[in-house]
Amino acid sequence: VAGLGNYGLWGTRHSVGMEVLDRLAWHLAVAEGWRMDKRCCADVAVATAHGLELVLLKPRRFMNLNGLSVASAAEIYSLGPEDIYLVHDDLDKALGKVAIKRGGSTRGHNGVQSCISALHSNEMTRLRIGIGRP
Repeated sequence: VAGLGNYGLWGTRHSVGMEVLDRLAWHLAVAEGWRMDKRCCADVAVATAHGLELVLLKPRRFMNLNGLSVASAAEIYSLGPEDIYLVHDDLDKALGKVAIKRGGSTRGHNGVQSCISALHSNEMTRLRIGIGRP
């Protein structure tokens, strides 16, 4: 599960994907387990939920390069695009509204485009978090 955003720009709507991952880590009792993994240039935490092992990932790159971290982590953990969930902001959704979809276009999102380019696939599942238009 990759939370897309601009690392270090906490509290901005554009980095809501990373904040969702922080909340998820807290709910899965691994919030203290984040560690920097230089191999994929990201903060990583591993959790178990309903018998599944989850790799939580917060890339330490700008949004338009998040895909490099996601692709590196996919290789390290032997994951295919269909195993990856991207959590990211969506300007076209009202603030707080969420939608989930698998595959499809980037809808103009640079972080999603970076992931599609780096993984050579658009088969990731996406949790889109509405941030509304300013």
